[in-house]
Amino acid sequence: MEKLNKHSTGMAVGLFLALFHLLWAILVATKVVKPFIDWVLSLYAINFSYKITEFSLGAAIGLVVFTFVCGYVSGWVFAAIWNYYRK
Repeated sequence: MEKLNKHSTGMAVGLFLALFHLLWAILVATKVVKPFIDWVLSLYAINFSYKITEFSLGAAIGLVVFTFVCGYVSGWVFAAIWNYYRK
């Protein structure tokens, strides 16, 4: 088994999560998120009332940055654990 690069793994996981949440922010900004979420919930046979708040660029940027940092740390820790136990 190959040793994982902690920085590369952290970047990959961080970017994946950040891109996923950037997509969420775009769906909120374009106001197509509610029909999409309603459709996804219908697949699970779930129906309840909820409200999507107005789009905020500052909150969207904060969300993307926060999820990138959480993803980076998670990926880094995963690679460190992987490398420790692969010996």
